[in-house]
Amino acid sequence: MAGSVELYGLAVGLMIAVVTAPVGVSGAVFLLPVQLSVFGVPGPAVTPTNLLYNVVAGPGALLRYRRAGLLNSPLTRRLVIGALPGVVIGAVVRVFAVTGSTVFRLLVAGLLMPLGLWLIARTLRPAPAASAAEPSPRTITGLALAVGIVGGVYGIGGGSILGPLLAGRGMPVSQVAPAALASTFATSAAGAATFALLSLTGSGGIAPDWHLGLACGLGGLIGGYLGAYLQPRLPETALRLLLGVLAASFGALYAVQSLR
Repeated sequence: MAGSVELYGLAVGLMIAVVTAPVGVSGAVFLLPVQLSVFGVPGPAVTPTNLLYNVVAGPGALLRYRRAGLLNSPLTRRLVIGALPGVVIGAVVRVFAVTGSTVFRLLVAGLLMPLGLWLIARTLRPAPAASAAEPSPRTITGLALAVGIVGGVYGIGGGSILGPLLAGRGMPVSQVAPAALASTFATSAAGAATFALLSLTGSGGIAPDWHLGLACGLGGLIGGYLGAYLQPRLPETALRLLLGVLAASFGALYAVQSLR
């Protein structure tokens, strides 16, 4: 039975990453309800398991984007610089302050659903050019810091939040996606290391499910490469709508689960 769980995890990771990598989302945020409801990963362990998934899955899409020359950008550097300290803060908060899954689901629902609906609305009815100005470098770094904290608490990397925010402010998905995924990978590696150190304090239940995390990550590694390969072949409007629909749909799913 254990082998079947890992096989299912690999398939789930692959399918999620194929869909999410083109819009700069690692897929960890969409893996969370599967971990909680299907695989039964307990308590705070879901966060480091998700971070493990991001670390293993990330290089697939990043390799493809690097070959296309899309990783070496100022946006990538700003997101990484802002998010790295945030994820360390978030990991500490997760271990010592936020342990219940109900609050966790409500907060994620409250973030993703409005973001997704906002991005869909902005895509179907674009704002005037004056109101769709791209955010300043300082604003981008500040957003990355805040999202890094959320990612550290919930193990979602942050691309699922940064992607809709930046795309909704007028930045092209083809520019946002590689930078968001690079930030997710860097913060997930830092977050996983932080959880490893915090586990030495004797806090219970914060070790990842290694077998499941690695299996899902391997699927995500393959799926992420395929998804990044597909991205240039998809129109910008379709990518924006896909990102918005994914965020809103899983925000709604989290809301429903939190009420059970």
